[in-house]
Amino acid sequence: MDTAPPGQAPFIVDPYPTLARIRANGPVSILHSDEGLPMWVIARYRDVRAALADPRFGQDVRRAQQLADDRVAGTTLGSDMVHMLNSDPPDHTRLRRLIHGFFTAKRVAAMRPMVERTTAMLLDGLDGRDTVDLVTDFAFPLPMLIICELIGFPPEDRLAYREWSTAVLTHSDDAEAFGRAMRDLTDYITGLLRQRRDDPRDDILTVLLAARDQGHLTDDEIVGMVFLLLIGGHETTVNLLGTATLALLRHPDQYRWLREHPAALPVAVDEFLRYESPVSMATLRFTTAPVDVDGVEIPAGELVLVSLGGANRDPDRFPDADRLVLDRADPGHLAFGHGLHRCLGAFLGKLEGEVALGQLLARHPGMTLAGTEDTLRWRNTIMLRGLESLPVALHG
Repeated sequence: MDTAPPGQAPFIVDPYPTLARIRANGPVSILHSDEGLPMWVIARYRDVRAALADPRFGQDVRRAQQLADDRVAGTTLGSDMVHMLNSDPPDHTRLRRLIHGFFTAKRVAAMRPMVERTTAMLLDGLDGRDTVDLVTDFAFPLPMLIICELIGFPPEDRLAYREWSTAVLTHSDDAEAFGRAMRDLTDYITGLLRQRRDDPRDDILTVLLAARDQGHLTDDEIVGMVFLLLIGGHETTVNLLGTATLALLRHPDQYRWLREHPAALPVAVDEFLRYESPVSMATLRFTTAPVDVDGVEIPAGELVLVSLGGANRDPDRFPDADRLVLDRADPGHLAFGHGLHRCLGAFLGKLEGEVALGQLLARHPGMTLAGTEDTLRWRNTIMLRGLESLPVALHG
């Protein structure tokens, strides 16, 4: 795309030319935030994979914020809420162990009928309509309904969850909106926890409450855990479904191939994840000791961005990396991360992608884009890669 829609930065619309320049520049580059905060960026596949598994790259949000404050006073990196994604062992190990059982391959496989029913119900709701917003009407409610079921959240409040999630992820530079969303979400979670104490169920909220009563969790950690699961449990799948559908509409040859080979959906979903990584930039890290990255040393105490989107488009790892190839049959992408912090919900995210795209294409094989590409708006964050909306004509 040559130009960005009004109000959309070119990097948000298409980050890949910039990421290619960063890769070509060397093993690491130093970029500066709007506030002047220096950050080292790693974008080559080999180096990204190594960094994700290297314990010298810490993720403790409190330490990262301290490092930022030492360089540029008043800089806010985001929420200071502690959860698995922004903590290090032993806290990370303890927190992850508590809910790991909800996301094992066996547990997720048993969820397939529920995912299929939810998908079919949402698609039934689109019957009789010529044009829909695939994000609002399908890609968002599907994973939200499923994660609400797992956590124990009332699904009827899902629009509020989406508003809070959007504010937290895309308005961290707006202190008022960010703070309001965090307060509202925290108050909401606290209220549900009070209710669950009197009404235990087979859900994550009940498990977390039991862990707190046994001294394994604090109240703040429960809120952080639920916050992470709610946002992480739907944002990535929303992005996957939206960008995968757009990629098919942009590549009619691949669209045709997938319709002719529906059994190849698991392989195709891996390619969608590689081609447009739902999480484009991994959670901010910092060096706890000097780290050599392919001959370049990052000193201790430096903030580091690790680009999953850049790694997954690295031509040294994936031939013809900027091309969508649904029969690539190479599951080596880093869309779910790697190492200690690899996405806990990877099995669930893949299942949701396979079921949702399979049913969508089976019901609406002639689907086309409604409108022009230059009107599409992308989520305004470098961390995520996703569409705000995707208008499609279901019947071509």
